[in-house]
Amino acid sequence: MDEGIKKEFRGEARIGRVMKNIAAISLKPEDLSNPIAMQMAFSRIYEAMMKIIEEGGPKPTYVAEIRFTDDLGNNVVFAVDLGSELPPFSRDKVKARIIVEVFEEED
Repeated sequence: MDEGIKKEFRGEARIGRVMKNIAAISLKPEDLSNPIAMQMAFSRIYEAMMKIIEEGGPKPTYVAEIRFTDDLGNNVVFAVDLGSELPPFSRDKVKARIIVEVFEEED
């Protein structure tokens, strides 16, 4: 790996439990744009739910919802899977350090 630019951000994380395979089920704004789009979204959700049931039901996992503000003032939100065991934190809101490294890689 070649030398690059490294930047560190500070943010907050909210720890919570989610059903991992249910996360694939989601509605997008365009799904609500007209009756046909909504029907297609319901069909997609139904198929995803049936697949989850066939696979033995939802699988719980803990995630951290990370929030920070980038250098242009944009709010950035992303999730980090922490695994199936309860994380070793005494609270559900903790601090987060985000390290971004930008570099070139030779082919």
